[in-house]
Amino acid sequence: MSAIPANLHLASPWRQAAPSLLLLWAVVLLLYRDTALAMVEIWSRSDTFAHAFLVPPIALWLAWRRRGALALLRPSPQPWVLLAMAAIGLVWLMGELVAVNAATQFALVALIVLAVPAVLGIAVARELMFPLGFLFFAVPIGEFMTPYMIAWTADATILALRWTGIPVYREGMQFVIPSGNWSVVEACSGVRYLIASFMVGTLFAYLNYRSTQRRLLFVGISILVPIVANWMRAYMIVMLGHLSGNTIAVGVDHLIYGWVFFGVVIMIMFLIGARWSEPEDAVLTVSAAVQPSTGRGGNYGSWSGTVLAAALVVLLPQLANWGLMRAEANAASLQFVLPDQFGNWRAEASKVVAWQPKSLNPSVEVQNTYSYGGQTVGVHIAYFRGQGPDRKLVSSQNALVQSDDRQWNQLAIGRHELRTKHQAVEVRTAELLGTSAPGAAHRPALIVWHTYWVDGSFIAGDVAAKLRGAMARLRGRGDDGAWIVLFADEGSTEKSNAALTAFTEANLGLLEVLLQQSSDAR
Repeated sequence: MSAIPANLHLASPWRQAAPSLLLLWAVVLLLYRDTALAMVEIWSRSDTFAHAFLVPPIALWLAWRRRGALALLRPSPQPWVLLAMAAIGLVWLMGELVAVNAATQFALVALIVLAVPAVLGIAVARELMFPLGFLFFAVPIGEFMTPYMIAWTADATILALRWTGIPVYREGMQFVIPSGNWSVVEACSGVRYLIASFMVGTLFAYLNYRSTQRRLLFVGISILVPIVANWMRAYMIVMLGHLSGNTIAVGVDHLIYGWVFFGVVIMIMFLIGARWSEPEDAVLTVSAAVQPSTGRGGNYGSWSGTVLAAALVVLLPQLANWGLMRAEANAASLQFVLPDQFGNWRAEASKVVAWQPKSLNPSVEVQNTYSYGGQTVGVHIAYFRGQGPDRKLVSSQNALVQSDDRQWNQLAIGRHELRTKHQAVEVRTAELLGTSAPGAAHRPALIVWHTYWVDGSFIAGDVAAKLRGAMARLRGRGDDGAWIVLFADEGSTEKSNAALTAFTEANLGLLEVLLQQSSDAR
């Protein structure tokens, strides 16, 4: 580590610039404290993101390692960076409007990062590029990969079992082998291993390699290895249970074996990677284009002006959001009920089957069954108003079947375009298979159609529904939305689809009127 040259007059510019940066950081954290606290809450309750508590201190340590190089630089405010901060503020506002935690939390970290070039200048930010970039590992993002990694793990495990000569019968994420039943649930996805490995692997690559090519190669390996290792872990756990007569690797030790195996694999990866390490030079270098500061450089007025302007920039999205919240504060309490009759379709006391999708704290949740002409369709509506972190129309926690559900398996998904008399509506489809009740001759098999209703339109896609909801709020139309789920069990896929088609063609317009009336009653 290089020492600070004794002949540099550093006190004046850095003593003015550093407090200015700290003041701006304090303003950002104060204004966006709800977003920051939401991040910490996720770190606390989720094992997947517990590592994020280490990110801020590691980033500070990484910055401290560069103190010798930083001492040679002259901090200089860059007011044009405020344009980038304003754009990030807009990202935060849009994320807040549609309750996308990842967007608001990413924007918060980006504002903290951009404060450095805004107050200290591009040269300082370039010297701190990795420590600042490392802060983004504090954003708890990645759980969207869970369904995909669950499916990949199930595919790999079943393939390996069959290669081993063990017969397997699969239904969704559950499978049966001669020694017992197994299922691949959220804890088996390996997402937590992947995220932890990616963060630690990136840090390892930065500290041990100087070559960009080697760094990128090791980061890529740190992503690939935990995915493959998780497949191996899942296969070995099933084999341990199978060969031991389900006496080991089936309880708490299931998770213990997983972490031990993951730790061993990562340790081996680091030991191998260390063989090609490129130790850092004893003296930390600075770009030749940057000259040591030998004068006062900068002035307090320029820094204070930049800080005040930046504070105003980060305040504007908050003011806009507060204004929208006040406009919705007097909304009437929501009332939404399903009628006893949709056209010729009448409500029946009995349900199709004892099934209901899972929703994240909807404002109103109703379900009923309607029959006509020998056909029966279930209708489930989850209506949302006043959306936030704990109540979302579009959320990964809104699911037809949860990963740990032992009663239902989701076998297939798809999309279907329905053409009614007045409009064409796209819906998402799914096939669900239930477990057999003791003595039952028939296994329930549901065909499910589902879509969103947002600001007067039916929308199948998650992203499109989020964007339309944001635009509705910006235009003062509130954040009302509904998740519409229709399902049928008519004995075959063809008959169930026919019943769903008949119901939607006859009653989709009536359902839209009911939803619009509830929205207009705010």
